[in-house]
Amino acid sequence: MKNILGLTALATLTCAFAAEAMATEWNVSVWGKRRAFTEHVEKLAELVSEKTDGEFTMNISYGGLSKNRENLDGISIGAFEMAQFCAGYHRDKNRVITVLELPFLGVANLEEEVAVSSAVYNHPAATDEMAQWNAKLLMTSPMPQYNLVGTGTPRDELAEFEGMRVRATGGIGEAFKAVGAVPTSVTSSEAYQAMESGVVDTVAFAQHAHLSFGTINRAEWWTANLNPGTVNCPVVVNIDAYESLSDAEREALDSSVPEALDHYLSNYGQLLKKWDEVLEEKGVEKVELSDEVIAEFRAKAADPIRENWIAEMESQGLPGQELYDLVVKTLADHRGGS
Repeated sequence: MKNILGLTALATLTCAFAAEAMATEWNVSVWGKRRAFTEHVEKLAELVSEKTDGEFTMNISYGGLSKNRENLDGISIGAFEMAQFCAGYHRDKNRVITVLELPFLGVANLEEEVAVSSAVYNHPAATDEMAQWNAKLLMTSPMPQYNLVGTGTPRDELAEFEGMRVRATGGIGEAFKAVGAVPTSVTSSEAYQAMESGVVDTVAFAQHAHLSFGTINRAEWWTANLNPGTVNCPVVVNIDAYESLSDAEREALDSSVPEALDHYLSNYGQLLKKWDEVLEEKGVEKVELSDEVIAEFRAKAADPIRENWIAEMESQGLPGQELYDLVVKTLADHRGGS
């Protein structure tokens, strides 16, 4: 009887260890703090855990695993299984998706941003380039058009951008450079300090980032309608980790992406509705630039930067024109179907 009891206990213990060993736990590297920009990552983790009865979980770290500019490197060596990064942080490593950061693409809302990002992410050139870093593009982090906050006299004429020191990355930085501004690519976490110390005069962010990183607290004005473009910040997974998932785990992850993005869009929509209240509460002047000024900005920045980007990509063996045309076609198709 003792032997039977002992064997039963051993079998139970073995099963418990086996069940524990079967559980999958991923580390996820993001930065800053939980905010609108990370809500789809949080929702994804929640959904995956629910769908697998807690057998597949994600530990989301806000800066504890890596610096934001090093997240793609961390993915490439398997330091963690999932990460978020922005294309402008290392344009040479993710050239294909920088098409989404070209200025004045005409993307009107977050739904359109999801559509064009998904189209580019699924292009073979994007898949192949990310595979060089052992990374698989999972989903975008859609953001509205960037706008400036600044101090002092509002800049609502293009001539006033001459010499303006602006925190701006990627295509947005190139756009401001085209009209005489001086862009700097300090990280989002460093933007407040750069503004406070006078390293920059203005900061270009989406609304959530002006709130999360405190730049709105130093602002005296906000350009409500400049809309020069946005940045593209994908969430990627380590390919080896993705392929090692069971079929059920992979299905739980893949099927949760649309749900996570829907949650993100809903959450961000609520933030945008409250934005005018935030400006009023903090005493920030809302600056509307004239159509003529915006047209002048677009003429100086959009066409030359786009043509240079296409030529540069083609010279490196990448389908620059095809990628740009894909964005234009996706926008037209999305609008036609909505």
